[in-house]
Amino acid sequence: MTHQSAASPDPRPPSPPTGWRRAAVRLPVHMFRAGLGPLFRGRLLLLVHTGRDSGQPRRTAVEVVESATVDGRRSWTVASGSGPAADWYRDLQQTPQATVQVGRRFHAVTAADLPAGEGGELMARYAPRHPRIARRLRAYPGFTGFTGFTVDGSEADHPTLGEAIAFVRLTEGARTAGSGNR
Repeated sequence: MTHQSAASPDPRPPSPPTGWRRAAVRLPVHMFRAGLGPLFRGRLLLLVHTGRDSGQPRRTAVEVVESATVDGRRSWTVASGSGPAADWYRDLQQTPQATVQVGRRFHAVTAADLPAGEGGELMARYAPRHPRIARRLRAYPGFTGFTGFTVDGSEADHPTLGEAIAFVRLTEGARTAGSGNR
């Protein structure tokens, strides 16, 4: 991997989808609300968070990068594919307490950002479990453009790309001072 800035002097995340693409992206939210969450087999969860401006509940379906149980508490690690400017990510920065729906079960969680190094390790573990998605991430110019790195397409890119992604760990029942702040 080459650690040079991308060609664009001001790399930006892809614009939010509109039209039929927005409807397709929102489809999993409607499926969860219809009781079809088990169809995702833990690959997606429904994140119910508080809007930072409105204070109203917001719902977003996000991919689970990794799940674990530590000290008897479940946790789910998710990534902001649109970078730190994603609305749900910014909402969690303001109010880290949220609820997740995994399958048909709901869990009260607290969000906490992961350090860049841990993100790199996560991506290195994620890639072998989901090789097709990892290949697409390495090759997706919009994604690599807004991270500020160019890639050569090799598996060695995963840890460095993981360091550039905004990862959030959602831990059941955790209530710690400063959770969710970068």
